[in-house]
Amino acid sequence: MTDLSSRPEISDHAELRADQQLPMPDATAVRQVRQVHFHDPDAPPAAVVVPSVFVAARDEHGRLLLVRRWDSGLWELPGGRIDVGESADHAAVRETVEEAGIRVRVVGIVGLFTDPAHVVRSVSGEVRQQFIVCFRAVPIWGRPRPDRFETVEAAWFEPPEIATLAVEPAAQHWIRQALSDAPEPHLG
Repeated sequence: MTDLSSRPEISDHAELRADQQLPMPDATAVRQVRQVHFHDPDAPPAAVVVPSVFVAARDEHGRLLLVRRWDSGLWELPGGRIDVGESADHAAVRETVEEAGIRVRVVGIVGLFTDPAHVVRSVSGEVRQQFIVCFRAVPIWGRPRPDRFETVEAAWFEPPEIATLAVEPAAQHWIRQALSDAPEPHLG
């Protein structure tokens, strides 16, 4: 995998965000949220397939980095959409810094997750089928901290602790695959 630690656009962005104190979302404010449908017979039909990345970062103790989403209160791996003109591995590093405050180095692939029954309606109303590239990564620097926009918590968890958390349904599959240390990436 590509070592992204020397790319200035990531490093500069990460250093700016690392020291910011971002306000907590106002619990009284009305805010539209995305709607996730996972094997839901009432899910709206997807109009587009959108590539996204998620990151299974494990520290030297084998703990897994998770973030708790602002909109659902559920835990998942840090990640999000790949921006136009951006590579998937670059997006993985960027999203992990933004959502969890941890700079990572991508070291492998957990798998490709392309389940057509995983549909998301964005706040703009776009209904998309998820196309997920889930990467393995190791931390380079940082302390877990949420961005206070998409995430309200970020933390390292021992694998047995994860079973006690409320986790996004699709993310449960990605996490199981990441913790399995399977020699081949998941395809499907």
